[in-house]
Amino acid sequence: MSAAPTVTATIGDADYQVRLDYGTHTWLADEPESLGGSNAAPEPASLLLSSLGACTNITLRMYAKRKAWPLEAVRVELSMKSTADGTVIDRRIALDGALDQEQRERLLQIANACPMHKVLSSAIHIESGLTSSCLKGQRC
Repeated sequence: MSAAPTVTATIGDADYQVRLDYGTHTWLADEPESLGGSNAAPEPASLLLSSLGACTNITLRMYAKRKAWPLEAVRVELSMKSTADGTVIDRRIALDGALDQEQRERLLQIANACPMHKVLSSAIHIESGLTSSCLKGQRC
């Protein structure tokens, strides 16, 4: 198993705009203007859904390629809502290509086995703590 990714999230002077860094890749998160952000990037919930959507697409492409199935394109639409019982993610998958019904059903099973689906479907425990890092303008 590969090492778990480490992402660093940093916020500066711009209200709610967060710089996310994973070594060679950087991207942003923000809040919409209606919540005080500048709407310069996706909100955190959209980033979470994006992870599941990307993982689903990649997993299905890998599986279809390995099986030499005629999967031309995959489109995954995701939404999320909170309920009294927890959070519900609705994932709708469109498969393009000359696939028979058995292949389509198998790809749905494979989508449910993508790594991010497994993470989000399992119990998640978040361990939080403070580090002794020095931020700009602070004494250490």
